Amino acid sequence: MALDLHADPIDLTAALVDVPSESGQEAELADLVESALRRDAPHLEVVRNGDAVLARTNLGRPSRVILAGHLDTVPANDNLPVRREGEHLHGLGTVDMKSGDAVFLHLAAAVAEPKHDVTFVFYDNEEVEATRNGLGRIERELPDWLRADLAIVGEPSNAVIEAGCQGTMRVQLRIKGQRAHTARAWRGSNAIHGLYEPLRRLAEYRPRTPEIDGLTYHEGLQAVRVHGGVAGNVVPDDAVLDINHRYAPDRSPEQAEQHLREVFDGYELSVVDVSPGALPGLDAPAAAELVRAAGGQPVAKLGWTDVARFSALGMAAVNFGPGDPALAHTRQENVAISDITQVTQVLRTFLS
Repeated sequence: MALDLHADPIDLTAALVDVPSESGQEAELADLVESALRRDAPHLEVVRNGDAVLARTNLGRPSRVILAGHLDTVPANDNLPVRREGEHLHGLGTVDMKSGDAVFLHLAAAVAEPKHDVTFVFYDNEEVEATRNGLGRIERELPDWLRADLAIVGEPSNAVIEAGCQGTMRVQLRIKGQRAHTARAWRGSNAIHGLYEPLRRLAEYRPRTPEIDGLTYHEGLQAVRVHGGVAGNVVPDDAVLDINHRYAPDRSPEQAEQHLREVFDGYELSVVDVSPGALPGLDAPAAAELVRAAGGQPVAKLGWTDVARFSALGMAAVNFGPGDPALAHTRQENVAISDITQVTQVLRTFLS
């Protein structure tokens, strides 16, 4: 099998979907992508890093843009091979995010003289824990390949520019009690019952909706898991409440943590994991140019994506890709063909 980068991005999407590439098993697809770039885009410098493939122009342009997409998918859920029904392609990865990869690969071959220098990054292990993410390895081993003025991540965005992203933080709130036999419960202290007050605060919490650079971000604070209990006849002496906080990018991780400690004042909190957000950065010249090419109003990204990694490297970063993100990771995953065409046209205009 070979990928034809000069094919319509719709057909190229279908070809990519039919190559299984669950996280950690991207080698076959990376081989095909590397071979196709070397054959169909001889104007690009191409390197391989693990199961990531990178390519770039070296035209001496005054600005550089990164187009980045991950090659991996979540495990299949009886949604392979790809199939076309009317004006939609159905199948694993059609939304997240092989349609975005197909657009980028097509442009890599089709636009040999872009007005910006362009770096294409097709990377591995995005759908698993952050420590395995291929971008982290590339940053450590090939840092000069991640230097640019603007990064465009092809995550599904309904073919609309989603600027920046929210940060995410998960904390655990622990309640200590005292064990006792449930027949003599008054001799103990029920830790699960002690979660009442923190849960009440969560239920009454009203999240911020800050406006940043004209975009509205909706924060969130939710209980996502409860641990506790010893046996059916024992008053529990320990209970843990897992809480997820999605915070707007005008707050640092430290500020977000301080906010949670204020909300849950009087309780023991520990931070389990945290990822910073990314400011919109739409005032950067290349980003403003992309918005003009899209001809529409950008919106805030209400979630976390790898734009945060690029933002941390000092560049503006946006999400822009085909597909409805609500369909990602579902058995019903499908992408509108019109989205693929729209994103291709906008980026072709932007680059050429």
